[in-house]
Amino acid sequence: MRPPVRWLLLSGGGVSLLAGLDASLLLLGLPAPVTASRLADVHGILMVLGFLGTVIALERAVALRRPWALTAPALLGAGGIALLTPAPRVVGQLLLVLGALVLTAVYTALWRRSREVTVLVQLLGSVLAACGAALWGRTDVAVVLPWLVAFLVLTIAAERAELARVSMPHGAGEQLLGLAVLLTTSVVVSLLWPVVGGPVFGLTLLAVTAWLARHDVARTLIRSGGLPRFSSAALLCGYGWLALAGSLWALGAVPGAGGGPLGNHPSAYDTVIHATFLGFAISMVMAHAPVILPAVLAVRLPYRPILWAPLVVLHTGLLLRVAGNLLGGDNPLPYQAGAVLTIVAVLLLAVTAVLLVATS
Repeated sequence: MRPPVRWLLLSGGGVSLLAGLDASLLLLGLPAPVTASRLADVHGILMVLGFLGTVIALERAVALRRPWALTAPALLGAGGIALLTPAPRVVGQLLLVLGALVLTAVYTALWRRSREVTVLVQLLGSVLAACGAALWGRTDVAVVLPWLVAFLVLTIAAERAELARVSMPHGAGEQLLGLAVLLTTSVVVSLLWPVVGGPVFGLTLLAVTAWLARHDVARTLIRSGGLPRFSSAALLCGYGWLALAGSLWALGAVPGAGGGPLGNHPSAYDTVIHATFLGFAISMVMAHAPVILPAVLAVRLPYRPILWAPLVVLHTGLLLRVAGNLLGGDNPLPYQAGAVLTIVAVLLLAVTAVLLVATS
């Protein structure tokens, strides 16, 4: 598992990330470097499985230290790239499903080695990812959404529990596993009975978020300095956005999810998606990058105050986007400006990380 091989595998996720950001501009009706029509249709899956899935799978493969485990990030990255080619969409979809299944095998091997409850939670998340990839393209995006959200939430929650195990109370892993089973059950119910499953899924998301916010050491470290304070700020902001997404989901913001007080309002739906995948997931990437990147790529990523820049830009952009949603489309400028700022934030994080690695 030499570093050049890891960089090559990560490049598949990088291509998916850039293509997903390009697709964001197209969906906003703004000029984009690449204007391929199919990009807009694969935006979400590129960001979740093509990019984040590849990064997660690579980190887990390095942790397992078995050459075959590298197949997972390779397949997920290849699946994202295949979606950008003229090949039938089913080719990319099949690669993503296989990649998620291999990731499940990686988690199984990790669990056999450690018998940690948190690994079981992540294993459950990978199964949901495989199911979500299989469902994608055959049904509405709103139907696939809970599967992909649960994949990321369970993976990140379990990793936070692993990293903060010293501060976790006795039995915290079992509590998280119980919440994971509830979340998975609500995902299945949302497929079979959306009117009930949707609100229950939102409420369970809130329960997971509350558990994380209560037990995460970030609540204490936010009063420190340097990297611990930066990571804690990113984590707590991420939990805030996930709580917002869960609340809106429980109120019927997602199409088919109960028709609650929000009445499946498109702006609320947009807020749910981006509060989860940008506000929560990308915040987690920013929080963990100085720790995970060196371990995965065998490079040094020192903490510098400049790392606050992409974090501040990201959350400023999200706030503007949500404000634009509240305006109901009467003035698209805040919404578009906020969305562009979030794209800038992700690119700024990548550029900042490369510069810090190169100058360390």
